[in-house]
Amino acid sequence: MSRAIDATALVRKLKRNGLTLCVAESITGGGLAQVITDVPGASSAFLGGVITYSDSSKTKFLAIPKRTLTKESAVSEVVARQMAQAARANFGSDFAISTTGVAGPGKAYGQKAGTVWIAIASKRETIAIALELKGTRSEIRHATIESAIASFERILGM
Repeated sequence: MSRAIDATALVRKLKRNGLTLCVAESITGGGLAQVITDVPGASSAFLGGVITYSDSSKTKFLAIPKRTLTKESAVSEVVARQMAQAARANFGSDFAISTTGVAGPGKAYGQKAGTVWIAIASKRETIAIALELKGTRSEIRHATIESAIASFERILGM
């Protein structure tokens, strides 16, 4: 059983500083937004999210060019960065977190299960984080959410 992920401190810090956040999820399938919205009062800091699980939804809702998805694949630094940047622009938030990767079992996009990219976009910059995770599909997705929250907390200086 995976331990629960608590985003309470993160939401409090955002609220205290008048900052907003949104997400663009693929591998996590809405799990990141769920962890954030499990915190009472999150609505004052969390603007929303989009689950772009398929390549076509990445193109339709985040304007990721088809040629980028073909050339780089959906599981790439370039796509993770573009997902976060597009979500931030679409929601008008201070920050956006994106998640893309292969949860498994097996390979996808020529990448092995556990290959994950997280990107965090702000007005100033976009940071991308590569992960090579191990475990079941559920464990990989859980670890991706944990890593996204922890990475964002580090950026906020927590």
